[in-house]
Amino acid sequence: MSFDIAVMQIFNGVSLFTILLLMSIGLAIVFGLMGVINMAHGELMALGAYMTYVAAKMFERFAPGWMDIYLFVAIPFAFLVTFAVGYLLERCFIRFFYNRPLDTLLATWGLSLMLQQAYRTIFGAQEVSVPLPQWLAGAWEPVVGIQLPLTRIFIVGLTALVAAGVYVLLYQTRWGLKVRAVMQNRQIAGAVGIDTHRVDSLTLALGSGLAGIAGCVFTMIGSTNPGTGQLYIVDSFIVVVFGGVQSLVGTALSGFAIAQSQTWLEFLMSGSMAKATILVLVIVVLYFRPNGLFSTRSRI
Repeated sequence: MSFDIAVMQIFNGVSLFTILLLMSIGLAIVFGLMGVINMAHGELMALGAYMTYVAAKMFERFAPGWMDIYLFVAIPFAFLVTFAVGYLLERCFIRFFYNRPLDTLLATWGLSLMLQQAYRTIFGAQEVSVPLPQWLAGAWEPVVGIQLPLTRIFIVGLTALVAAGVYVLLYQTRWGLKVRAVMQNRQIAGAVGIDTHRVDSLTLALGSGLAGIAGCVFTMIGSTNPGTGQLYIVDSFIVVVFGGVQSLVGTALSGFAIAQSQTWLEFLMSGSMAKATILVLVIVVLYFRPNGLFSTRSRI
């Protein structure tokens, strides 16, 4: 294998890792904090993709001269819409299923089917795509033979900014301290005056907003349809469980390992065989470490 092919394969793995990370961080926070198995998380990603499509259409109609910057409006727009939807879902639906994980799984799975049907009704069953700004067209060629798409470079940079923002929010702010306190011991956190229900609502909303950003990113590399969210939801759950439910660092590291492994295995064999091989490896690892590779130690 030549050096340029190896570099491009590694970069493709990093690109897949960025989407898995954006999806998995939200799942890891919600699952670790509330124990909620949110099967509708993929549909929130699809919602973010559709909001990006709506933003692009609005710019095409009312401000065609500003199409080169529409992404900088679409990204926060997708985040805010999915944040609000996630907040409403927690307040009006998911909170009634706490401490009932199997019921939560079935309820959110039914919710995902309802959201998919809503997307078909509103946007149609056909795939939709968004135009790329001119400055994202083409590729960067650092050396002869190695071409890195500008869209992928932008996605990597955006993911790095989002991950840094989540880290600062969780580890450098008062609200993040409350989230980590509730995640470690809900009863004690409530006893010292933390409003655990409000923390739950805002945390699920944050996870939903991150899924919306993942959906916005997805529009840069593929078309969107009502079943788009199902493409990544299983992989995202595997990343969270493999890394350790309550470990954000473990989620990031396992996401990178799985993305790189999948990219290289798809290069060497078919896509279905690559996914099956990764699943077998994850099962073997979880057999010996059922709490994940980077599980958080606790006295409970």
